[in-house]
Amino acid sequence: MKATIALVLATLMWAGNYVVGSIAVQTMAPVELTWIRWLLACVPLLALAHVVEKPNWRKVLRHWPRLLLLAGLGVGGYNMLLYTALQYTTPQSASLINAANPAVMVVLAALLLRERIGWRGIAGLILGLCGVVLIITNGALASVFTRSTNAGDLLMVGAVVVWSLYTIVGRGLPVPPITATAVQGTLVAVLLAPVALLSGASWPADARIGWAVIFIAIFPSIGSYVLWNSALKSIPPGRAGLFLNLITVFTVIIAVILGAQLTAPQLIGGVIVFAGVALSTLRLAPANEPLPRKRERMLR
Repeated sequence: MKATIALVLATLMWAGNYVVGSIAVQTMAPVELTWIRWLLACVPLLALAHVVEKPNWRKVLRHWPRLLLLAGLGVGGYNMLLYTALQYTTPQSASLINAANPAVMVVLAALLLRERIGWRGIAGLILGLCGVVLIITNGALASVFTRSTNAGDLLMVGAVVVWSLYTIVGRGLPVPPITATAVQGTLVAVLLAPVALLSGASWPADARIGWAVIFIAIFPSIGSYVLWNSALKSIPPGRAGLFLNLITVFTVIIAVILGAQLTAPQLIGGVIVFAGVALSTLRLAPANEPLPRKRERMLR
């Protein structure tokens, strides 16, 4: 249950990254935004890891090749692809393409890890995708087949593949989750520094953009990655990927808070997405199992 809550909260914060990130890239380059984001987040993450997890830093650094690969995939690569995509497409379109993430992750997990997802996982995946399409199209399902592809959409496809690989490669990493995120964020901040500085990166003059960067540094950078990596300690990548559909749902909710109108298809679609996640993750007790044992399993 704790891992499930962690995944839900992580996707909520990432939804904010879509909306707020689309505002920030109006005046900031993707490399600049990614660098400043992790420059702000890496020190609090390192301090949090040292206080909470008390890692053996020498042992942690022994895994630097894998941590470097993860930093390049999920912390640096995914975010630069996402922010570049948001320069050409809307957060809603980006979140629709991101809904393919669970499918890509399931396929990659099956190919690379020989992971079995079962009929409930497949059914939940299909149900979740249907809900996302209903939300994005506002009930006009036929419009899915008439969408034109632009550069932002293609970049989001690349981001989906990169994030799926990040989740799979990070599975079973013998490093505490906050520590792993802190090290990855620090690596990105250090490695992107020369590129960002040579390109003239600086703190945004517009206060609104500055607050957007601060939001991204705190919630999607620190909160989401810590929660996501914590959940992967007990939930397989294929099953965790199904929760990514919630990003679209939460993106709609955030838009409503900012003044957009929530329509009936969006509301219904959100319920369907949650139902798909529940179908693929909740375990059912066998019909012939004794009642006390059923109750015990339901409480887990």
